[in-house]
Formats: sequence, structure tokens, C-alpha cells
Amino acid sequence: MNYKFFPLLLLLLLIFIGCKGQAVVEKESKVIKQSWFDSDSLLKHVEVLSSDEFEGRKTGTPGSEKTRNYIRKAYKNLGVLPLTDSYSQSFKFSNYKAENIIGYIKGTQKPESYIVISAHHDHLGIHDNKIFNGADDDASGVSALFAFAEYFKKYPPKHSVILVAFDAEELGLRGSKYFVNNTIVPFDSIKLNINLDMISRNDNNELYVVGARFNDDLNHAISSFKTKKGLVLTQGHDGNDGLQNWSFSGDHGSFYRKGIPFLYFGVEDHEDYHMATDDYENIHPNFYQNAVYTIISVFKTLDDINL
Repeated sequence: MNYKFFPLLLLLLLIFIGCKGQAVVEKESKVIKQSWFDSDSLLKHVEVLSSDEFEGRKTGTPGSEKTRNYIRKAYKNLGVLPLTDSYSQSFKFSNYKAENIIGYIKGTQKPESYIVISAHHDHLGIHDNKIFNGADDDASGVSALFAFAEYFKKYPPKHSVILVAFDAEELGLRGSKYFVNNTIVPFDSIKLNINLDMISRNDNNELYVVGARFNDDLNHAISSFKTKKGLVLTQGHDGNDGLQNWSFSGDHGSFYRKGIPFLYFGVEDHEDYHMATDDYENIHPNFYQNAVYTIISVFKTLDDINL
């Protein structure tokens, strides 16, 4: 090598590294400005619920009990009323004891009509001495329920809202199946399910919404919905586009089977899906905050129409 060119080569290398690093930083979307919920609290709830302390939140374990108590406490602190005694809807299946945690916000104009906003609080537990913490799946959805509760304190909904954290989703959608077969409110009063499952990370800043095409009002609302810069809201994965059909792949499927309209918000599977590496450190904070803002915006649009 001719060493007189070494300083020039070093300078070019530093410029290349700097540009490449900048591209990585800019790949994460900027946070949409909003005042509907506390973004730091949103992230903190995910961090806590996906920590080793909760042992992967598997149904029927001490980690699951800690999770349910955490959700109850958060609901109480946020002023969410219990729909049942102690927010609890207990049920059994096989050798498991499980429990949905259900909160309630009374509507200001249509209190006898309900929108169910859901996420599942369980995950996979511990396997081969590895804790499957489930940050994206689905601590992200549970924390978003708390963000909704914050929003409702400032902007009470017109329809009554049920905020439910389902148990045993990972064991066959057991919690949501029990809920729709044992509705605490009149079945016909449930107008819509909005299900949140895996909403905290995507390399392309893309969030999918499934279910709109099965209902004219939802299809019109989603088709005309305008997202702000920083996130792409895409309809799909509904059996109409050649992609994997997600219409029955989560708790929303239990509502769909009963003829209740639904919207499911989620992201494409990623490398940490159902792996022990689905940890808080791997979520995309900016994308996640924008996703929750977008989902609340969609709710606001739907709450304004006669479902």
C-alpha cells in the first residue's frame, strides 16, 4: 500500500460510516406529536410486563397472576371501572385456571352500545430455562389498553367501552372464546371489537388493519382514514390479497365467528416472534407510539358514527 493515501482513505471511510449510521437512525419514524397519552408510561408498561419478573406470563403460572394484578392496579389508577367483581372473569379449561381482566368506561351518548377493545395478557412462559417475555406479543397490546384509558379520561367515549385483557390466547384463543360465549353485557349490544396484538415494531413503519372489508361502515372509515407521516396503515391479510389470512388468527377471530364486526391491528411476523428474544430492547419505540396514536385515531372516527 502507498501510505501517502492513507489519510484520504481514512477520511472516506469515516464519511461512509457516518452516512450509513445516519440512514439507520432515520429508518425509525419520528414520533407523531400528541397529547392523548403519556408516551413514557406506554413504553414503561411494556418494559415492566416483558421483564423476567413476570416469567413469560404463561396461563396458570405465578407470572400470570402477577400480570393480572398489574393490570388491575393500572386500571384502578387510571379510573377504569370494573365490569365484574375485581375486574375478573374466571374460567377453566383442561388443567388450566384462567382469568380475563375486564374494565369499563360508560359512554356519554350511547351507553347501551359497546365497543370492546382487547389485547391478550398471556404469553409462552419458560422453556429450556429461557424466559419468553413477549414484549411485542402482546405486552404491547396490553400497554395500549392503558393508553386508551388515559385518552378516555380526557375525552370520554360516546359508546361504552370494554377494555379487556384476555387470558390463554396462546392456548387457542380460550379467553376470547369464553368472553363471547359468556358475555357480561347483552350480546347484541356489542357493536365492534378492536383487537391489538403485536403493534410495537416493524422495519417499514407499516401497521396492518384486518377486518374492515367485511363491514361497509368499517370499510368506508378505514378507506378514507388519513394517517400522519411516520406510519403506514395498510388493509390486508384478510383473505383477499394472497397474503396469510389473519381473520381468525387472534382473539378478534372469536368475535368474527359470532358475527361481531372487528378490526385487528398488528404487524408482520418478525425474527423474534415466539422466540425468547422478543424483549423490550427489540421493540421500535417511535413506531409503537405512532401505532397507538393511529389506533386511537381510528377509534375516535368510529366512535363518532352510529355503529
